[in-house]
Amino acid sequence: MEEAVITEHAGTRKGPITGFYQYSREGIRVLDSGKTLKRLYIFGPSADMMTERDIVLHDKILRRYMFDQNGMLEETFSFGQRPRTFRYESGGKQIAVREGGQYGAVSKIFTFDRNGITETAWGREGEIERVYIFDDGNDAITERAAGWFGPVTRTLVLEGIDASVFREPEAFLQFMMFTERHEGEPDATGSVEPDSAHEGGSSPARNRFAFTGKRRLPPDSDKDTGENEGDTRVDFIPDGDTSAEES
Repeated sequence: MEEAVITEHAGTRKGPITGFYQYSREGIRVLDSGKTLKRLYIFGPSADMMTERDIVLHDKILRRYMFDQNGMLEETFSFGQRPRTFRYESGGKQIAVREGGQYGAVSKIFTFDRNGITETAWGREGEIERVYIFDDGNDAITERAAGWFGPVTRTLVLEGIDASVFREPEAFLQFMMFTERHEGEPDATGSVEPDSAHEGGSSPARNRFAFTGKRRLPPDSDKDTGENEGDTRVDFIPDGDTSAEES
C-alpha cells in the first residue's frame, strides 16, 4: 500500500525541510529532516485509541490517546507529566484543552471555521497563539503565529492525503499530537523545547490514513464506544535508531 507523506517546511513551502510524517494503516512515523525516526504512533485495532511508542522498545507505551463521543483523553506514562483532556464544545466547532484531566484549568481553545482553525491561549479570553490555514488546493496547511495575518512559521505539504481531512476535529487532534514538539526536539526555527512539564504544542473521518473511529454522538447518547488495549502491531517499523533510508 502506498503511504501518505507530509513534508514540513520552516516558513513557506520554499523554506528548508524540517521533518516528515509518514502515514500507513498501522500508524504514523515522525522523521526529522535527515529521515531519522523521532516518534512512533500506532492506531489501536478498535480505531478509538492510538498510542505513542518508544522508538527502540516498540512494546513500551509512552502515551495513550483515547477517543470517545465527547473528545479525547491523553494519558502520559512519564514521571511529572499530567494528563490532558480535549473536549468538544459548541457542537464540535471548538475543542477545549484542560490540563491535568477532566476538571483541570482550560489552557487552550481550538476554534473551527470555514477559514481554518485558531488556537487561543489561556482559555476563551486569551490571545490567538496561531492559526492553521488550509490552502485552496487541499495540498498544504499553513501555520501562522499570532493571527490570520501573522508571520508564517511552517508549512505542511501533503502527498497522498487531502488537507481537508484535518478539518475534522478527531483527525485534527491526531494531527496536533503528531506535529507537537517533544522535549529536546528543535522546532522550525532551530530552538529546542525546554526540559519542563508537558505543554500543548501539536478523514473525512473514514480516511484510511487518519482517525477511523466512531463519529461524535449527541450529548444525550449513552452509547459506549469501548476501548481496546491489546494492539502491539509495530513490526512495520525497523529498529528505532535507523533512518528511513536504511529501512
